[in-house]
Amino acid sequence: MDFRVLAGCYHSIMNFHEQRDKALRLLAQTGIDSNTYAPPLIQLLWRCGVKLRPPHFMGFGANALLSGLWFGASWGAVMWVGFWLRQGVTASLAVLSACGAGLCFGLFMASYYARQGRKHGLPRWESLP
Repeated sequence: MDFRVLAGCYHSIMNFHEQRDKALRLLAQTGIDSNTYAPPLIQLLWRCGVKLRPPHFMGFGANALLSGLWFGASWGAVMWVGFWLRQGVTASLAVLSACGAGLCFGLFMASYYARQGRKHGLPRWESLP
């Protein structure tokens, strides 16, 4: 699945970069920490050419999916190598646990970003000044 479509990034490359820079300047003015509005994973994806909005300007579903997939896969891999493999946990239980953790984390992060957007009165991506 293409995250660019999921996150609603339909602008041309130049328009996207201009919009992203406007959004980042606006987020910086709110006092939100830069690692929150431009987390390392998002910065890495930007460097790889993926056109994703800053998390505060993504939809709830896109935030939940991106955060949940990243966390579930990372946490599941660490748990598998560090603990579950030696404890005899089945692969299916490990995958199910990682999916559950990813779902919880993704929903939490999406809720956090939505709440922060409302708290700081952030406009919609399409109506950035």
